Amino acid sequence: MVNLTRRQFFKVTSTTLASSSLALLGAAPSPALAEVRQYKLSRMKETRNTCPYCSVACGVLMYSLGDGAKNAKASIVHIEGDSDHPVNRGTLCPKGAGLIDFIHSPNRLQYPEYRAPGSDKWQRMSWEDALSRISKLMKADRDANFIEKTDDGKTVNRWTTTGMLAASASSNEVGYVTHKVVRSMGILGFDNQARF
Repeated sequence: MVNLTRRQFFKVTSTTLASSSLALLGAAPSPALAEVRQYKLSRMKETRNTCPYCSVACGVLMYSLGDGAKNAKASIVHIEGDSDHPVNRGTLCPKGAGLIDFIHSPNRLQYPEYRAPGSDKWQRMSWEDALSRISKLMKADRDANFIEKTDDGKTVNRWTTTGMLAASASSNEVGYVTHKVVRSMGILGFDNQARF
């Protein structure tokens, strides 16, 4: 912190005021004052998406910057609420407003990982291996625990040992299809934040 005397303070402020007044009166180069700033998002690609955090499903606009060259990868540099979206009308909660930090976080998981029983480390695996493993485990569990009939002979076709947690930010159509697929397998434990 600088300690100024009263006299020094007035010298500094009067000098600043005089120089800014001269610039406005034309003492400064006119092109510098006449230049219009370019809109900061004009060169960026705009992509509409849905916020992944809760069941409200707010619309977001993501702006990426990249030259579109063959080996260049665009990077998202700005996210804001979608003013045309019927749910949020351009507003975002603090979590939605911080999506840019979520996207660029070095801790963000981008690939499937597997930790073997008794192991203390995670190993990266391909999407094909992950989905194949999940489907094999689901089939084995369904074959072992599927209840076709109750004790009194009523057909129920239940699978009670596996549950499904769906994406709550999905559209009604995706929710409907997810519900039909899960129920067709006999799963009773099915939920999400939207509770469709």
